[in-house]
Amino acid sequence: MLPILISKAAPISVIITILTIKFVIGMIYGFLIDIIINIKNKNKKEENKIIDLCEEEHCHCEKGIVKSALKHTINVFIYIFILTLIINVIVEVVGEDTLKSVMQGASIFEPIIAALIGLIPNCASSVIITELYLSEIITFGSLIAGLLVNAGAGILMLFRINKNIKENIKIIILLFLLGAVTGIVMNLFAITV
Repeated sequence: MLPILISKAAPISVIITILTIKFVIGMIYGFLIDIIINIKNKNKKEENKIIDLCEEEHCHCEKGIVKSALKHTINVFIYIFILTLIINVIVEVVGEDTLKSVMQGASIFEPIIAALIGLIPNCASSVIITELYLSEIITFGSLIAGLLVNAGAGILMLFRINKNIKENIKIIILLFLLGAVTGIVMNLFAITV
């Protein structure tokens, strides 16, 4: 998002406003979710999941941090590279123009569609959403909805590291709902930059 805003010479006030809104909303949601989870899991024993990851990766962390960190980095790089390549091919086949045409005239559903596009686990979705906003095809609320939901390669890593598929799906649904509802509320109150 940021490189697109800078390359399109968006006013600095717009860039700072978008970054501030993402930061503040992300912090508020993060703290609220953390509080709810801590209350819900008050009596549950926390597992040491890093040990499980190290055993699964066979990195031998006990033999030194440099070698194990390098092994984790290479494994993550390969995983993200392959999946990003696949996603880029899919986005290329579907086409940015198709995504743009879906967004035009979407009215009240615009933030929902933007949030769905934001779920694409790649930076391409934030680029598309930002370009749609700068072209005045989508509203500011839809921009925020899509950008709040977009986690880059984070969703890919969630499924790689956390083997609990039900929990991953709950996280993605929550991410989608928070982004879409925020975008809808911003559009209802005509919040814009």
